[in-house]
Amino acid sequence: GRSLAPSARATKLARARAARRWRTAMPPRKLSRGRNGSANGEAETAQAAKDGDAPDETDNANYFCEYAYLYHQMDMLEDNHRTGSYYNACLHNPKSFEGKVVLDVGAGSGILSIFAAKAGAKQVFAVEATDMAVRARKICEAQGLGHIITVLQGTVETVQLPCQVDIIISEWMGYLLLRESMLDSVLIARDRFLKPGGAMYPSHATLYLAPVGASKVLQDKKSLFEGEIERWETFTGRMSSWYEADYSCMKEEFMAEQRKYYLETSSFINLTPKQIVAPGRPILEIDLHTVSLEELKNPSAPSKCSIGISKTGPVEGFTGYFDNWFRGSAENKAEEEVKLTTAPTTGAHTHWGQQLFGFYPPLDAQKGDTLECEVLIKRQQKNHRLLHLVTHFRLLRQPASASGDGEPVVVAERKGNYYVD
Repeated sequence: GRSLAPSARATKLARARAARRWRTAMPPRKLSRGRNGSANGEAETAQAAKDGDAPDETDNANYFCEYAYLYHQMDMLEDNHRTGSYYNACLHNPKSFEGKVVLDVGAGSGILSIFAAKAGAKQVFAVEATDMAVRARKICEAQGLGHIITVLQGTVETVQLPCQVDIIISEWMGYLLLRESMLDSVLIARDRFLKPGGAMYPSHATLYLAPVGASKVLQDKKSLFEGEIERWETFTGRMSSWYEADYSCMKEEFMAEQRKYYLETSSFINLTPKQIVAPGRPILEIDLHTVSLEELKNPSAPSKCSIGISKTGPVEGFTGYFDNWFRGSAENKAEEEVKLTTAPTTGAHTHWGQQLFGFYPPLDAQKGDTLECEVLIKRQQKNHRLLHLVTHFRLLRQPASASGDGEPVVVAERKGNYYVD
């Protein structure tokens, strides 16, 4: 995304315009009637809730604005595994939701709030930063749930709730689990609003790495990079002969630019299990009830895992994908644990797919080798919602001997930087 730098005055004017637009677009709330037809405590509670501030102008341009469009909401809703997993997590666990107050962070079109209300929640606060909030209110009212669901427009960091909540539900995951950094907002909401013993939905997340065999996608990226090298030579030759301008001083910078674009930036892909040369292993595990915001923003050490290679052949790269679990909390356990997975599959893929990274050149692996992985997941400096991976991979092999004893030796090693844009 672009990095914008609006003036303070422009930002102030934009926020004022946004505030005026919200006041005209969103009708004032009225005291609702409960299921028994009388004014109740839930309605009075909802009446005290307050919208928050609009997103920062730059963050809105880089991130939030995309979610204000129905077509993007539809893309996510049409991911049946995604939407179905949240449906099952709510509707298959009615005892966890019955009579509870729920906060939906990043509510979008309001579908998770609808699920929570249908599961028995007595009050749902649906917080949405974009103008999709106006549509979410209309959608929730169309389901006959306007007396339960209160839609608030603004960032969750700035909205006001009149009470603590029993459950926080959110679909915050991005590519490679952490892209978009929306988990930051979920954790802020947890620290502001979740009751002691309250439940996070999902409650746990795991990021996996797996080595990938022959990949046309990675081979094509290498060919395109090599084509840019040839293009540069042609370009500098012509600039010199046609215009007597020497651009050779830019070769190193051009190569670094193209290397980052073609060889160091991940690709979206839908893999099948046969393209993986070893089962994925957890590289990062998150308990949403206990993880701190500081751990996410400034990890103190790289995450590590070891992967046993199960096929002989080239390892052309590695992939990352994630699972989420809906387990509730220790005090409010889910009756039925639900799992949302984005693993390589022969069935229907999720809209997250997997992220693919290349080794250049590939690793020459043998069955029985071990791939040791170290990955430090950071935020990119120009846009904190994008990821920068600092990596160190070592391919270990047991030396051939009659006894089979001896320490494994390093037969290949790769250190590098990768980017999830």
